[in-house]
Amino acid sequence: MKLFTAKPGEGYSPYTCTAALAQGSTATRLSALIMGFGSFACGQTAKGLLYLAAELAYIAFMVRYGLHNLAMLITLGTVEQQEVWDEAQQVYLYVQGDQSVLLLLYGVATVLITVLAFLVWRGSLKSAYKAECLKKEGARLNTFREDLATLLDENLHRLLMTPPMVFITALTILPLIFMICMAFTNYSKIDNHLVLFDWVGLDNFFALFDSNSILGSTFGSVLVWTLVWAVFATFSNYIFGMILALIINRPDTRCKGFWRFCFVLSSAVPMFVSLLIMRTMLQPNGAVNVLLRSLGLIGATESLPFFTDPTWARVTVIVINIWVGVPYTLMQLTGVLQNIPAELYDAAKVDGAGPVRTFFSITLPYMLYVTTPYLISAFTGNVNNFNVIYLLSGGDPVVDLGSTAGSTDLLVTWLYKLTIDKQYYNIGAVVGIMTFIILSIGALFTYRRSKSYKEEGGF
Repeated sequence: MKLFTAKPGEGYSPYTCTAALAQGSTATRLSALIMGFGSFACGQTAKGLLYLAAELAYIAFMVRYGLHNLAMLITLGTVEQQEVWDEAQQVYLYVQGDQSVLLLLYGVATVLITVLAFLVWRGSLKSAYKAECLKKEGARLNTFREDLATLLDENLHRLLMTPPMVFITALTILPLIFMICMAFTNYSKIDNHLVLFDWVGLDNFFALFDSNSILGSTFGSVLVWTLVWAVFATFSNYIFGMILALIINRPDTRCKGFWRFCFVLSSAVPMFVSLLIMRTMLQPNGAVNVLLRSLGLIGATESLPFFTDPTWARVTVIVINIWVGVPYTLMQLTGVLQNIPAELYDAAKVDGAGPVRTFFSITLPYMLYVTTPYLISAFTGNVNNFNVIYLLSGGDPVVDLGSTAGSTDLLVTWLYKLTIDKQYYNIGAVVGIMTFIILSIGALFTYRRSKSYKEEGGF
């Protein structure tokens, strides 16, 4: 049997599970059933014991909890809470039934643990085959102490990345898969499925895209407004921030630092404080309406409907978002403008280009080239801009009393209302999935078509 060894720099390892099962010795192949068996055969006792302990722990977990969790993951429980009359105490006793939320969570966790056990199994098989190959070649095998020492050298990445991956799996991947699974259930207050619920397949997705239903029509209107809001919020901030940055950065502008300080000062105040103050000032009896009445610009009993009329409310949140967002864009674009090579402007002046031609041929292309990733992230952030909408208008006004969303609700604020206020957890999960799909596809498509991606390093 010809043994292969990877040459330095090739980045290829012949020690695969397929090769181990096809070309390995009997002891190596037995590692597929008894983890660590091949390591024992090659004299790596400590490593073999660790693999064997991992297998025994997994088997014990599956026998004690895992198999039951997987079985209940299929049904999500069938036993309802029961009310039983106790003759001795003359009271009703409540016998707890199945809780589908916990069964779903335990089932998903068991699947992830099984995936982890599979990765350990692969590591055991590959380690046994590698030890066998090195032993046949007459090479020296590392001791367990030397293997540990490699964690501070060539395998340092494994030592540093393992703790973050554990936390990412437990705190990000597990909740994410749990939420995705929830979208395929009837977990909601509708028909009282908050304790015991079932799998319903794609019914929730069909309901969300049914334009004839209240839910479907609400999703369509909220989606359109979310995209309109994101476009206006992103590009209005960018355009006004760019205009301010250009004016302040002009050679003839004096006290540049002072003007930047004046505009950036608002960003020193926490955004939620500014938004709550503006919300209070724009109420029917707030400072703005009171001032307009005292100046005679509106009637003594009139109020401008900043948050009571759908059109006014939408314009109001866009304008206030400009006020709180422009300072951040100003800081971003000031740094970009100060890094444009002066030689480009000198060459344009020699060629007789005027200010307008210089702006559209040098300044704007350079800014867009550098800030395209920022624009994409800003657009994504505005689609999920929970703070501005929720703290300013709360998603109001609500025009249709049968709807679960207001005129200024974004997908993210609507999702919040569906889950926290209405307890429609299944529909909320579907909205979350659709938001992710729309944003991920849009961001990837836009970035891959931009010059920042196609002409990286062009400037």
